[in-house]
Amino acid sequence: MFETPDELNRLQVLLDTSLADSSSHLRSIIRPGESTLDAEQVVQVCQGMCTLAIATVTRRGEPRISGADGHFLHGRWVVGTHRQAAKARHLAARPGISATFMRGEQLGIFTHGHAVPLNPEGTSSDPTWPAIRDYLVNHYDGDSDDPFWDENIWYRIDPTWMVAYSTDPAGYSRDPS
Repeated sequence: MFETPDELNRLQVLLDTSLADSSSHLRSIIRPGESTLDAEQVVQVCQGMCTLAIATVTRRGEPRISGADGHFLHGRWVVGTHRQAAKARHLAARPGISATFMRGEQLGIFTHGHAVPLNPEGTSSDPTWPAIRDYLVNHYDGDSDDPFWDENIWYRIDPTWMVAYSTDPAGYSRDPS
């Protein structure tokens, strides 16, 4: 877990306000205390690499979905793609992004927000990039000098809305032991 108490608090506020501001239909499915995860449970369930469905928008306003490795760090998703990929072009022009992490019908974490490039080409990187890069190199058992790291762009999703659904929230204990 990489989240500080302040980051966990901000994540909990985001989860609470997102659900409260959602449609009555969504609130009839995702019910606080019955089928939601709290911030600590979200962090626990999102340890390591999670396969995400990422939605971006073309210049004609058409939605596009693709898969991406997602890493939940400091209460936000981090995702990467090749610099020449369509989603990289979409996000450079239109940084709005949606991400979904699902495990069958049992779990769904849905996020909308803005993609912030962590290692843009030709400009200085985000101040959080060195630590995130170290985490990613370690996760992928990679070589930090591998050209892969220059060929890919990584984004932090700054969430504006996030809800977490579970059919069994009690099954995600706060104590992993």
